[in-house]
Amino acid sequence: MKRCFGMSLWCGFLRDNLDWRACLGTLKMARERASATLANDKPGRHLASANRTRGVLPPFIDLASEYDAWFDKEGSRIFLIEMRALAGLSPELPKPWLEIGVGSGRFAQALGIDAGVDPSIKMVDLARTRGVNAIVGRGEQRLFDEESFGTVFLIATLCFLDSPRSVLRETNRILMPGGKVVLGVVLKESPWGQLYEHKRARGHRFYRYATFYSFDEVAKLLAQTGFATERVVSTLFEKPESVHHVEKHMEKPEEGYSADAGFTVIVAGKKTAQKKRRGQVM
Repeated sequence: MKRCFGMSLWCGFLRDNLDWRACLGTLKMARERASATLANDKPGRHLASANRTRGVLPPFIDLASEYDAWFDKEGSRIFLIEMRALAGLSPELPKPWLEIGVGSGRFAQALGIDAGVDPSIKMVDLARTRGVNAIVGRGEQRLFDEESFGTVFLIATLCFLDSPRSVLRETNRILMPGGKVVLGVVLKESPWGQLYEHKRARGHRFYRYATFYSFDEVAKLLAQTGFATERVVSTLFEKPESVHHVEKHMEKPEEGYSADAGFTVIVAGKKTAQKKRRGQVM
């Protein structure tokens, strides 16, 4: 029932946001994949097996509710600061929107992202309660038609991916010409990145699975997967030890890269494919 419910929401999203030709192609592919899954799996098996893949980290299954509750407790101020930076970019981003690694749907709900993908069925269930058309899947899987989305978000997701290059290549494939990818990252060189690196080394239940990247490493990943960095916004300049003790004042995001920022938003555009010229030797 959950799969059918999710598919009906997804079909409605496609019908409302894509042209009919693209919509029919995507729906046809989705139906074929769903039929193949049902033909090869026992009832309900595909959801259980999805949560056993390496694409799903244990804490995002076992501690999904605890992770989600963080946004209402000690993470509430951090979430608002990060959201302010992301929301400021929203008007310039082409639609429709998709979030890979949608998690419990906090950012998707706040930003108005209609669709999301996550490998954890427990996270997907939470996202659906927030009105997000979320489906179970991994970012590197070919779940959607080519050139289906205007913008794809990966917010606090890059560090938890097994293969960032594979996910970014697939993101490039499903983006329309002129499409954007928006990364929300905690950079390795930032005070917050150093804190999380320390927690990772000590076996923290979430961060032990994370790999943090520097700004240069992220920029290189984007370039290698067909993107050109267009805009960088930095925020969360408050130090880890003081962020929970600041009252009322809400810091403003700043344009450009800063090693002092705990959260960096990178907007990159899909590069135009270079067509071969007649007689050109490749």
